[in-house]
Amino acid sequence: MGGNICTTDVRKVVEEKLNAKVTVGYGSTETTTAACLVAMTDPDEKRLNTVGRPLPFVEAKIADVVTGQETLINEPGEVWIRGHNVFLGYYGEEAKTREVLTRARWYKTGDVGTMDEDGYVTIMGRLKDMVIRGGENIYPIEIEGVLNTHPDVQEALVLGVPDKRMGEEVCAWIVLKDGSHANDKDLQEYCKGKISHFKIPKYFVFQADYPKTAIGKAQKHQMRELAVKKLGL
Repeated sequence: MGGNICTTDVRKVVEEKLNAKVTVGYGSTETTTAACLVAMTDPDEKRLNTVGRPLPFVEAKIADVVTGQETLINEPGEVWIRGHNVFLGYYGEEAKTREVLTRARWYKTGDVGTMDEDGYVTIMGRLKDMVIRGGENIYPIEIEGVLNTHPDVQEALVLGVPDKRMGEEVCAWIVLKDGSHANDKDLQEYCKGKISHFKIPKYFVFQADYPKTAIGKAQKHQMRELAVKKLGL
């Protein structure tokens, strides 16, 4: 499995159904694949809920998205990676290279994450997908994790849509299971007590599918455009 975040629920299902232990790695083309890795000997809590610790030849830190300073333990920020595994730059694209590589050779991944006191990294999603509602930073993966546990939901994806008063509002794109009839009120009620009230989606788009890339990743920018049109925003 690869190409996107492997959620805790998916990892648990794989272990239960396939009777196989899951180990998770984290990296990208720019980091020559793995930069962090969960060890098979790690406690289940770490193995199922994090992407592990940086490999021996890798440095990782969580940086404030505005200042670039390292954040406090368990405080969200952008994941930065440094090491001899990190690429030299994008061929023929110096401007793009300067956007993601600092002078100190830190690669700015564009992913939001945290690092705990033991050095384990948790990935929360893409920085570009973060919803900023009334000054609050909202990470879609947390809301998706709740909605995807609803018995009528096949798949839930969360994105931000424009709002004149709040800047952005939370919108959930829902693919229901066959024969299911859950509506927005049902799902809002289901979220209560599971996530903070300001993270509960205001808008819902119910569709049979959603735009994907050739490798199956959700194309949230297209979804956002379609949601805005469908909701009349």
